[in-house]
Amino acid sequence: MATKEQQDIDPFTAMESLRAALADVGIVLPSLSVDSASPALRLIELGRVRSDVAARLALALQRGGRE
Repeated sequence: MATKEQQDIDPFTAMESLRAALADVGIVLPSLSVDSASPALRLIELGRVRSDVAARLALALQRGGRE
């Protein structure tokens, strides 16, 4: 069951925040979207990415977003 905090987060706001954070480190997830099939769950669809994008994402996370 989702906590009250999880239920209060707007999925569209969360998606745009993630999109902006990724863009700050030069990463674009073209399929990033709100999952409309499960509105009650407020899921964000990350989609599929090429292996080079996945490697850059992993590196950015390991560096804490610092380039």
